[in-house]
Amino acid sequence: MSTHRTLKPRGRKVRILATLGPASNTPEMIEKLARAGADAFRLNMSHGTHADHAPVVVAIRALEKTLGRPMTIVADLQGPKLRVGTFASGKVMLETGADFRLDQDKTPGDATRVNLPHREIFEALKPGARLLLDDGKIVLRVKAIHADHAETTVEVGGALSDRKGLNVPDVVVPMAALTAKDRTDLAFALEQGVDWVALSFVQRPEDVAEARRLIEGRAAVLAKIEKPAALDRLEEIVELADAVMVARGDLGVELPPEAVPPAQKRIVEVARRAGRPVVVATQMLESMITAPTPTRAEVSDVGTAIYDGADAVMLSAESAAGAWPVESVAMMDRIAMSVEADPGYHARLHFTETKADATAADAISAAAREIAHTLGARAIATFTASGSTARRVARERPGVPLLVMTPSMTTARRLGLLWGAHAVHTRDVASFEEMVAKAKRMALRHNLAAGDQRLVIVAGVPFKTPGSTNVLHVVRLTGEELK
Repeated sequence: MSTHRTLKPRGRKVRILATLGPASNTPEMIEKLARAGADAFRLNMSHGTHADHAPVVVAIRALEKTLGRPMTIVADLQGPKLRVGTFASGKVMLETGADFRLDQDKTPGDATRVNLPHREIFEALKPGARLLLDDGKIVLRVKAIHADHAETTVEVGGALSDRKGLNVPDVVVPMAALTAKDRTDLAFALEQGVDWVALSFVQRPEDVAEARRLIEGRAAVLAKIEKPAALDRLEEIVELADAVMVARGDLGVELPPEAVPPAQKRIVEVARRAGRPVVVATQMLESMITAPTPTRAEVSDVGTAIYDGADAVMLSAESAAGAWPVESVAMMDRIAMSVEADPGYHARLHFTETKADATAADAISAAAREIAHTLGARAIATFTASGSTARRVARERPGVPLLVMTPSMTTARRLGLLWGAHAVHTRDVASFEEMVAKAKRMALRHNLAAGDQRLVIVAGVPFKTPGSTNVLHVVRLTGEELK
């Protein structure tokens, strides 16, 4: 274990979400990733068993004590993954222009047909719809639909092997967002006390509502936007979710590749306006799965997401299964530091206008950013039970760090995906004076401010009333507060 224990606040506002997997799920590697810059860890429930994931949760919780800082765990549910059946020879070659049938017959397939074990797809398909196989490498066009099979023409041929994935971009498939496996994984994740649950293949707001009902507030809900249907109802989905993810892998299969950048910009903008954290994910430093350095294009891609004001950027296989997990996190950290040090960064960040709602809380959060900028304050400190005050202030994207003090460890852990937030789990306060004194001490202790520097404090009085942000207070530190 490392000799220097606690982790200083990050010198950057954007958060880094690292996926854990065979390359990185030991306690030693998890600590290395945290020290290299990971603020939150993703467990991909599509891979590994509950017996594999449980010790990883234990290791992250133990690391919180070592580093003296709350750590964030995201459990990512697999969602309704559609797959074709098997082939008698394990692999077939589909010729462009040939006929191909998808049916309910479980007999192994050949070059003319294969089993599709999802009856609900046949109910939703219409002639003319596309079916994408193996991440879009093979394209089928539906000619005719029957109750138990679909006749298609191969538009883009190629090799197809057992159990390859199927995407249906042109229709909303009447499937529950949570499969039987997801429900089992969700129960396990909640039992383990994860902080966020990510929902895959969300198509409509009802999918998020269904998950919320099952979760009952025991974790926050992250809706992954990876279906064209979700883009059609984006505002409603964002409204119901606690955060959203731009899941560009599947989004790029179901949409034409050139449609992904505008979709990414729109999702980030809608989430920021609504004050919901937004994560940009998939293939960000893809070449670092096998190489110690990324391509210049990948660096630009990560940089663009940060300039757009994403709350977090995510590593998938780079940190989970690649040869350079620690280097991938360190690279992302360096890119973020470089972008945020650009003198033009804040101007670009505010291309997206986040107009304050006509509430005291929003007005005070907007004012806190202005006052911190005008007075050259070193940080904005907020005391919150639910995290709502912190989210409002972060929505304004102030130019200074956000010191978030909370008596709730649950809230502190969930804030690991929030832009600019340095969460501190601390005892509750009984009065305004006590809160001001605590804010000063914490700012000094966590190296966010020093003597003779100003601090802007935002809070809600009376305490313990969620959403009651109504106080803005400016203080100057003496530097003696810890004595």
